Amino acid sequence: MSKNLDILAAQLNPVVGDIGGNLALARAAHAETRARGADLVVLSEHFMLGYPAEDLVLKPAAVERSMSAVHQLARDTAGGPAILIGSPWREAGKLHNSALWLEGGEIRARHDKRELPNYGVFDEKRHYTPGDGPAVVVDFKGVRISFAICEDIWFERVPRAAKAAGADLLLVPNASPWRRAIQAERAAAFDRWADLGLPYLFVNQMGGQDELVFDGASYATNSTHGARCGLVGQFGTGYALVAFDPSTKLFAGLGKSCTADLDGWAAEYRAAMQGLGDYVRKNRFPGVVLGMSGGIDSAITAAIAADALGPDKVWCVMMPSKYTSTDSLEDAKACAEALGCRYDTINIHPGVEALGGMLAPAFTGKAVDITEENIQSRLRAVTLMALSNKFGHMVVTTGNKSEMAVGYATLYGDMCGGYNALKDFYKTEVFELAKWRNANVPPGALVDRGEVIPARIITKPPSAELREDQKDEDSLPPYPVLDDILRGLVDLEEDVDDILARGHDAATVRRIEHLVYVAEYKRRQAPPGVKVGGKNFGRDRRYPITNRFRDD
Repeated sequence: MSKNLDILAAQLNPVVGDIGGNLALARAAHAETRARGADLVVLSEHFMLGYPAEDLVLKPAAVERSMSAVHQLARDTAGGPAILIGSPWREAGKLHNSALWLEGGEIRARHDKRELPNYGVFDEKRHYTPGDGPAVVVDFKGVRISFAICEDIWFERVPRAAKAAGADLLLVPNASPWRRAIQAERAAAFDRWADLGLPYLFVNQMGGQDELVFDGASYATNSTHGARCGLVGQFGTGYALVAFDPSTKLFAGLGKSCTADLDGWAAEYRAAMQGLGDYVRKNRFPGVVLGMSGGIDSAITAAIAADALGPDKVWCVMMPSKYTSTDSLEDAKACAEALGCRYDTINIHPGVEALGGMLAPAFTGKAVDITEENIQSRLRAVTLMALSNKFGHMVVTTGNKSEMAVGYATLYGDMCGGYNALKDFYKTEVFELAKWRNANVPPGALVDRGEVIPARIITKPPSAELREDQKDEDSLPPYPVLDDILRGLVDLEEDVDDILARGHDAATVRRIEHLVYVAEYKRRQAPPGVKVGGKNFGRDRRYPITNRFRDD
């Protein structure tokens, strides 16, 4: 009876640019492989430099040090388990996104990524030369192994070439970012070559990198039509051992202890936690500070931050003005206390009065308008930035996608901050996210209670409270109407006529279209935020600021 090939899938969280730290992670994975008596460890795509490294790969020193680290790691395989690891690789003047097979103390084989994504958040054709030539196949302990990297298996060419070359098993290092529809999209794409019956191991990166979140969700499968067996799970790091039987050319024992993927609001909330948490941790902030207004956006942002970082690292600051309601004062404090976060009040009224007096000569003869509202918002930003500068906490901004879309936010005011966990959530989705959080404790959350957002925050009409009796719907359509229009204009790139066909008022749709276009200059200056949908502001959607186009 042939011995199984034991493979350790290493689902880890490398840091872009931290080559020494990533090498240490790879070595720890190799030591774990040896300790378990396994034959091989598989790490994710571009692991040694981290992914996406963007234009960092155009810096020769970054690539050279990554390649040097791979050579060092290769020497560790002398007399020990083999390693498959991703790294940028320069050969004959061409830069590749490569997977390196390390065995017997040296680099024995290299697969260069064939299919380079160049859409949405990806710019790989800007950076890499695609691989070419025949499929790479190595004979290892009675198994013929071939390789593919992430996008390679979204199309048929690479898997079919591997099968034609006689591969028994396909190893697939990935750095595939999460989004709402990703699991269905992956399944549909990979089923295009289901007829091959080629078993494969999908090892995906986990963790947040600026706007992107990688969910892990590594799995093994004996066929793209067969059950995909989740190995480590989503939004967590760890190892999983799988056995491949050379006699049957199948993974042995799949289906006995597979992990299920998250879905719905559970996945979206967990992605927001990961994105914000890793941004703070990887950039070495001691914690975060945010304006706690008593509204739903700041409440759910505080919850995400406390769940991701721990309540001891979240500082909530209420900054009332003369327009702040008693309800907001009570709700902000109640939410911070429910989360266990530090809560302070800093009244901005003296500052508003001082600025009013300072500007009075220049404003003589001018009526009070949005200028005075923006002064309040900007004073709050100055206050938070002062706390950030003094104590080191990163300011978290709390605007949602609906506000970012139509410019219902103050530049250098409530848009001020280092990161935005709600940037890709429409307002109606923010409400649903808050309801879900009140009914659930998310996996991995550092706040161990369910209801953390006072019910009144969810039920009261949204208001910026910058003037008497202000409501969001004074200047915007109801959020269910607004968000449906915005999904058409932004996510789906629909024509105005398509949106009107759903029964919307023509004047309203054209006004919202105009607001979306003229707010582009604000969005260019907004902080990064976690991507959850199909098209986020920033990496996905890149519109000109100077733009006279309207869908008339």
